[in-house]
Amino acid sequence: MINTYNLFELPSLPLSEEHITVLLQNEAIRIERIVSTGQTSGWYDQDEHEFVVLLQGEAELTWDDASTTRLTAGDTIIIPRHKRHMVSYTSSEPPCIWLCVFWK
Repeated sequence: MINTYNLFELPSLPLSEEHITVLLQNEAIRIERIVSTGQTSGWYDQDEHEFVVLLQGEAELTWDDASTTRLTAGDTIIIPRHKRHMVSYTSSEPPCIWLCVFWK
């Protein structure tokens, strides 16, 4: 049986923390749908590369050199592994819906 999943079907809002759904995970790849409603993060220094598409909302990433990247719906970015970054802003209205693909 093939399962379907609607990326735009949201959990109950508001959220006290990000809502992460792992859509696929194996030894080579992990695909997540993340819903943010104003949450930010600490610094990430990941062992994996990350492809990100922001499906809905607005967000901002801050890099370790203090530069920023603003994302709006439809924007994509590839973050190389060990590229230090943080999520410094996410919109709450509308919520951010991220689709993230991680690989080594």
